[in-house]
Amino acid sequence: MRYFMTFSYDGSRYKGYQKQPKEKTVQGEIEKALKTINGGKKVTIHASGRTDAGVHAFNQKAHFDLEMKHITPEKLKDGLNSLLPKDIYIKDMTIVEDDFHARFNVKAKEYIYIINMGEYNPIEKDYVYQYNKKLDVVEIERALKYLEGTHNFKSFTKADEEKEDYTRTIVKTNLIRDIKNVNKITISFLGTGFLRYQVRNMMGTLIEIGEGKRKSEDIIDILKAQDRRKAGKTAASEGLYLKDVLY
Repeated sequence: MRYFMTFSYDGSRYKGYQKQPKEKTVQGEIEKALKTINGGKKVTIHASGRTDAGVHAFNQKAHFDLEMKHITPEKLKDGLNSLLPKDIYIKDMTIVEDDFHARFNVKAKEYIYIINMGEYNPIEKDYVYQYNKKLDVVEIERALKYLEGTHNFKSFTKADEEKEDYTRTIVKTNLIRDIKNVNKITISFLGTGFLRYQVRNMMGTLIEIGEGKRKSEDIIDILKAQDRRKAGKTAASEGLYLKDVLY
């Protein structure tokens, strides 16, 4: 039987989502809990994609196969949550068709990145990027529009990431000002898919534009170059969230 779950996590204590030998990961913790429920038998989960160390998720998605017909999705959700660390939480559990795949059936993903331009906040240091200086928000908004559409994003992926196709489509971007805190902004990216480090590399470039080191229209030349060295540095992980995955 194939189960499909929605879960959230605080990535602060983890070396990313994907399981790694001798490292604490989100996938590793969930699979450990599932193994306990499954009587000591290994269960592999397949997520919509991986997130880096320190990155958080509101609505990550994954599927797994488990032959336990006596347990309802709701009881399985409750059982997992009773075994998982408090910084990982299963929000929803359903049964899906056997040919459903949490990664290959994805239609779109949305990421958000939160920046604090005001005074340093130690309480939020793991959840909001503490830039702590003013940025040209209007120029960042202009730059975001150049990222929308279908482009070759090779300049914004990991330098040694070898892929046959670097083309991705960003459907929509948005810059949201916090009406309660004028020093906090949230930038969102809705796309059909993202390359490794793509969002953090785009954010690093956008921050440099906000600093006045680059102009918004420089995005055009960076995309054309298809060269990681032409884009900005990789932004810190703590401001990044996987907000949702759409099917």
